[in-house]
Amino acid sequence: MPMLIPLDAVVTLRQVNENLRAALLRLRPERTRCSSITPHDFSGILRQLLRAAECLRRPSANSDAAAALQQQALEYRGNLEKLRRFLPDVHLRLLAEKARLETARARLATAAEWAQARKTTL
Repeated sequence: MPMLIPLDAVVTLRQVNENLRAALLRLRPERTRCSSITPHDFSGILRQLLRAAECLRRPSANSDAAAALQQQALEYRGNLEKLRRFLPDVHLRLLAEKARLETARARLATAAEWAQARKTTL
C-alpha cells in the first residue's frame, strides 16, 4: 500500500513558495538599496529552504496531494533557480557597499584626527 502524502506538506510547500517569491521581490536590486538588506533576510530564506527540504523528503504517492505536491515542487525549483541567479548579484552589491562603508569610515577617522589636532593646537 503506497504511503499518502499529508496535505500539510502541500500547504507548507505552497507557503514556502510564497515566502521565497516575496523575498526575491523584496531584495531585487531595483527595489532596494543594499544597505537595507539584513542578516534576517537571509536567515528567513534559509528557514524556508529547510522547511521545503522537509516536505520534499516525504515519499510520493498516487493521490491528489501527490499531484499538488509535484506542482509546488516545480514552482519551488523555479524559485531556487531565481535565487541561484540572484545571489551572485547580491554578493557583488554587498561587497561594493562594504567598500563604500570602509572608505567612509577612513574619511571619518581622518576628519576626527584633523579635528583633534586642530583642537590641541588652539
